[in-house]
This record gives sequence, structure tokens and C-alpha cells, in this order.
Amino acid sequence: MKPKKSDLLVDLVEHIDIKKHNVVPLVDAMSRMAFSARDLARAARIYDEMLQEKNCAIILCLAGSLISAGLKQVIVDLIENNMVDAIVSTGAIIVDQDFFEALGYKHYQGDVFMSDEVLRKLAIDRIYDTYIDEDQLRICDATTGEIADSLEPRPYSSREFIREMGLYLQKRGKTKNSVVLSAFEKGVPIFCPAFSDCSAGFGLIHHQFKNPDKHLSIDSAKDFLELTKVKVDSKQSGLLMIGGGVPKNFAQDTVVAGDYLGFDVGMHKYAVQITVADDRDGALSGSTLKEANSWGKVDLGAEQMVYAEATLALPLIAGYAYHKRSWKNRKPHNYAALLDGPQGKKKRA
Repeated sequence: MKPKKSDLLVDLVEHIDIKKHNVVPLVDAMSRMAFSARDLARAARIYDEMLQEKNCAIILCLAGSLISAGLKQVIVDLIENNMVDAIVSTGAIIVDQDFFEALGYKHYQGDVFMSDEVLRKLAIDRIYDTYIDEDQLRICDATTGEIADSLEPRPYSSREFIREMGLYLQKRGKTKNSVVLSAFEKGVPIFCPAFSDCSAGFGLIHHQFKNPDKHLSIDSAKDFLELTKVKVDSKQSGLLMIGGGVPKNFAQDTVVAGDYLGFDVGMHKYAVQITVADDRDGALSGSTLKEANSWGKVDLGAEQMVYAEATLALPLIAGYAYHKRSWKNRKPHNYAALLDGPQGKKKRA
């Protein structure tokens, strides 16, 4: 008997809460081991050092299927506790996963051995062992289009558009535990350099298709300039990178961009990357942080690669830094106010 959609979308993916698990003794014990355990412990300590340095701006880079896999609460906690000052992400994480859940929809535990043909006929999308209701995802697509329809037709950075998504959720008043909403309310800018490569892209092309002569567009150069302004403004900077790809390079390139514009910004002092990619093929996602030093992007001495899958490593690294409590002495940088000016401040009021 063939399953129905309701038979498969049953068991929710639950988001792990690092506040409930003090992993400091565990990670400290791992520091006395070898291989990836010791690498992870050193990465956790480097992240804690970033939080201890008063004027260090911390940029969180996100790539991969993270929120759908149960890491949303971790990222929200980093934002809410002033443990991150800017975010660079793939569009899928921000729109298809976080904004999708902020609208009231869920990700479900799935089965990697389930027939993908059956799933397609039931309008269920699969991310490895996770299911998403495609019909609900279409509503998410349409919602981004409705937001676009409501805005002044002009070029926007992805950060500006995501700010409007946060404002939409705030006005809607039904959302809890959303990266987009928390970042909006805390003044943490979110950049998606390849923004149209996600659900937002469908909403935006529909918006432009309906309004061929008068529509908004996403300006990727403006994105780059705005993130570079964050780097220029910061006295010191650190990177916490989950996965690789465009977010990794986009954040690293702000050093070169700042120099290109005539500012002496210095390299990123701290850098941690969690990845399963290898460096032997020369590709960006697996390229080491030491390699980035040859480009003048990352300083040496406080950098660490962690070769592990994100759902294993991030709760330990973030949980260690959370329970060390160094964030208690940090003040929010509120880079959104820097980039928005008076208009953005008014929107948040």
C-alpha cells in the first residue's frame, strides 16, 4: 500500500538547545585527546577568545542544510546573546529553512531509503534524512514575492531585503525562535550573496515577471560593499564558518576589498571552520585557513580547521563558548544601524 503524505510527515526535527547542556568539561577533556577531538577543542577555545576580545567583530558564515537539521536554536542563541555581529549565509538556510519555519511550517525526520519517486508524487522534498512539504514551501516562495511587491522598486542588497523579511515577521507577531527575526531585532545584518538561489528567487522572479518595467532587484555589489563596511568599521574581526562555499569566501574577501578601497583593515585575526570538504582538489570549501593567509585574508596563530559534520561539531563549539560566559561582557555592535542609518532605526522602533 502506497503511503500518504500524512503518513510520512509525522516526526518533527527538533532543534537542540545548547543552554541545557554544559559541554565545557567534555570539550576540555577532548583537548587532551588527539585528531579531530583536539582540533574541535582548540576551535572552541578560539571562539571563546573572540568573545573575550572587546572590539572583535564576529562574522558567522553558514552553508549547508543546518536549520532543517536541527541547529536553528543554536544560531538564535548566538544572536540573542551577542555572540555574533554579522551573518553571511546561503539563501536556502535563511529562506527555505528559517523563514519557512518562521511562517509556521516544519521539517520532518525522513528515511534515506524511501523512494524518491514516491516522495515527488506526494510533493515531499528530501534533504538526506529530512522531509519538507513542497506545497508549504511554495507558500514561502509566494510570501517573499508579496514582500517584494510591497517595497519601493529599486536595487536592494540582500541584507536590506532580509531586513524587510524580519520586519514582516515582527508585524505578523506569531513567530518565535527565528534567525531572521532575532537578527532583525538585535541589529545583526544577514547577507546572502547568492540570494536568488533559494525560495526567495522564485518569489523575486514572479515579482519581476509581473512588473517588468518597475520592480526591485538584488544588488550583489551593494552586499559586498556593505559587508566590507562592517570589516572597515571593526577594530578586529573573527570568522566562525560552518561549511564553505560562497559565504566563506565572501566574508574572507572583505579584507582584500577594504585594502582595495584604501583602508588598512588588517586580516581576520581569528578563524574557525567546520567542514567535511577536503583540500586536495583545490576547491574553496575545503581550502585551509593557512592557505587563506597566502591571500592576505586570515592571520596565522588563531585559526583552526575542524573536519566534522556540522550537527556534531557546532553544538559542542557553540555550547562551550556559551557556558564559558565570556559573551556576558560583550556589547552588541548593531551593524544594522551602521548600514541602515536613520531609516533602519525607524523601522525597528
